[in-house]
Amino acid sequence: MAPNPSASARQPLKILMLHGYTQSGPLFHAKSRALVKHIQKAFPLHEVSAIYPTGPLRLKPSDIPGYEPSEGGEPEDEIEAYGWFRRSNTANPPLYQGLEDGLAAVAKVLSEEGPFDGVIGFSQGAAMVGMVAGLLESERKEAFAKFEKDESEGAPGIPFPASFAGSGFQHPPFKFAIAYSGFRSPGARYRGFYESPPVQTPVLHVLGSLDAVVEESRSRALIEACAGEPEKDGLVVWHPGGHFLPSQRPYLDAAVRFIREQLEKSSGGKKPDEEEDVNDMDVPF
Repeated sequence: MAPNPSASARQPLKILMLHGYTQSGPLFHAKSRALVKHIQKAFPLHEVSAIYPTGPLRLKPSDIPGYEPSEGGEPEDEIEAYGWFRRSNTANPPLYQGLEDGLAAVAKVLSEEGPFDGVIGFSQGAAMVGMVAGLLESERKEAFAKFEKDESEGAPGIPFPASFAGSGFQHPPFKFAIAYSGFRSPGARYRGFYESPPVQTPVLHVLGSLDAVVEESRSRALIEACAGEPEKDGLVVWHPGGHFLPSQRPYLDAAVRFIREQLEKSSGGKKPDEEEDVNDMDVPF
């Protein structure tokens, strides 16, 4: 029997992992462990690595949904909770405060630790998935320039993010993206991420039918911002739970199957790895 390829001989498969609001890189690592292990097992000829940056906005207890201040009014303790941006509802349409910092943090990781084959995000991190995937596409600068001059929807679009525009920044488009409980940025000012053209990167959307945190309409807005017909193409997967990453086997298999299909397409139809043993998979026969 031939020996297993050493790690140095394996082709890298690098995935950027973007956590949700109030989480951190280490916390998302713990919560996505089953998913990453399943991917590693499914691609034995690849050196699979998952990189978990932490968002730049450190949150206070009052930033956490449902927070109630104590009667004594003591100073708030620092907590290990972070975000990529804060949503301000005082603006109309809503404004993402600190988004430039969140995008700059991602751009830094892409530059220093890339190139990445794909990206996986949860909740606010999945919203970042949609934005960052679009920013790496070839026609996105023109889209931002178009909407920056357009006030027909009540607000002009934001300019193309400076952290992705510098001459020193280079990163190819992602081969795949997976958005767990994702959503589209609201209102006209963020149209550049999603329109003229729609997001071209293949995105798998995984949603919980009992998710009480992200409204279905917001998730559907992100689905509709993606090219083609994602639902008809099988790129929308529902699980019977709430606001979390499902760890049951069918949903892990769905992610692996999607990644395998996209890597095969990007390599011109060549299978990226040996299929895992059929006895290890949930197959309906």
